[in-house]
Amino acid sequence: MASNATIVGGIAGTELTPAERDFFRAADPWGFILFGRNVESPDQLRRLTGDLRDAVGREAVITVDQEGGRVQRLRGPYWSDWPAPLDQAGAGTRAMWLRYHLIGRELRDVGIDSNCAPTLDVVQAETHPFLRNRCLGADAETVARLGRAAAEGMMSAGVLPVMKHLPGHGRAVADSHHDLPIVTATVEDLEAVDFAPFRALNDLPMGMTAHIRFAELDDAPATASPTLIRLIRDRIGFGGLLMTDDITMSALSGTQAERAAAAIAAGCDLVLHCNGTLAEMEAVMDAAGFLSAPAQRRADAALAQRGPPPQDSDRAALMAEWRGLTTAQV
Repeated sequence: MASNATIVGGIAGTELTPAERDFFRAADPWGFILFGRNVESPDQLRRLTGDLRDAVGREAVITVDQEGGRVQRLRGPYWSDWPAPLDQAGAGTRAMWLRYHLIGRELRDVGIDSNCAPTLDVVQAETHPFLRNRCLGADAETVARLGRAAAEGMMSAGVLPVMKHLPGHGRAVADSHHDLPIVTATVEDLEAVDFAPFRALNDLPMGMTAHIRFAELDDAPATASPTLIRLIRDRIGFGGLLMTDDITMSALSGTQAERAAAAIAAGCDLVLHCNGTLAEMEAVMDAAGFLSAPAQRRADAALAQRGPPPQDSDRAALMAEWRGLTTAQV
């Protein structure tokens, strides 16, 4: 039987409560996402990721936002503190591969096997500060090249990448955590710049939508727009597992359950629900329902690309190489 079409992150603390364990066992979400509130130490995280998988009785995907800079949930002293991606984009593809391979190793070591990265949005003059230095460059070719290196680095560490934010967040002048950004660019300009990195990486296993309204294409934000989801599938050519950005963000309207239902109806495969009570999670799961047959096939294909963690012990040498490349960055 298919699992529920949700990735949930409403875990309150650093260990599962009995109520959370019982809820996840009954509701069977497809996966989980962790946040800083869930992170204390390596041993604690290994217990938590193990308990989450025990609750659903399978090797469910557990993801996190570990981009570097402001957006990283695992930090020192136990894990590396990574600079913002844009700050080191000039170091080149090898440095980007090393960075995300090492991030992937740190994640896989504590039972996390997916990372919501790379960010393939193209920096532009109007890019909102909440997003700017999370990006990889100011032209589509650079973003695609560095994004490919980041994704391959993670996959070589046994971690599934989630490219974001389809079909492109770079022109947004508002923070979608708080408001609905409206992009007025022409379709021709979007095709040439915003969509291009996603098209170049359309073979990746997983992707995440943007809560952005593209005025020339639809009145609804991409996450809830059948028109934009078709564009992601057909014009960008992404055939992988497509999840929403966090549906608790204020860019979306309606109740959380209504947002979840709208996203699934638009063609998203999974609903990402990051913050909420058990009652809110239950409402969202009821609205999302079980994975559709096409979504289940895409989910199975993504899982087939989840490789084992590396067995060699050259992490220190790889970190030294990464430091050398980034120190030498012009």
